[in-house]
Amino acid sequence: MKTSRMIAFVAFAAMAGAAHAQLRVGAKAPAFSLQAALGGAQFDFNLADALKKGPVVLYFYPKSFTSVCTEEAHLFAEATEQFAALGASVIGVSGDDIDTQRKFSSLECRDKFPVGADAGMKVIKAYDASFAGIFAARVSYVIAPDGGILSVVSSSDAQPHIEGALKTLRAWRSGRAS
Repeated sequence: MKTSRMIAFVAFAAMAGAAHAQLRVGAKAPAFSLQAALGGAQFDFNLADALKKGPVVLYFYPKSFTSVCTEEAHLFAEATEQFAALGASVIGVSGDDIDTQRKFSSLECRDKFPVGADAGMKVIKAYDASFAGIFAARVSYVIAPDGGILSVVSSSDAQPHIEGALKTLRAWRSGRAS
């Protein structure tokens, strides 16, 4: 009975995350560093360093290896070349530990982009992306190289995060080119 209640709560938390508050477009993205994994290899991810190379798509998700989180990782992995063509990188962040993220980065992110471990929820909370302080809400941000937030998507579905980030990056690139 206890397990079924926890599963129900996790499902509710994932769905309810869309109604949660987030940082606003135009706000300065909070700086952060955390342990991350790419292709099963652990490294230290630093937002400021990543922004020196171009925009960053930062997406938060509740729990690695759950259905929608896995679907979202697959979709981001499939779109990696499109993000790279727009000069952007992607990182996913959840409250999972680094051992879980090492596995998730290989199996579900398909070695295409890193996932960060925020077990203490510091980054998640800094981005107002927590649900009841227990899980990350499903929220994604596109952050410009100057640290400004270009877009925010909050949806319990996976697809709007990828579509929204690509749309924002295309608009940003075309505005920058003119």
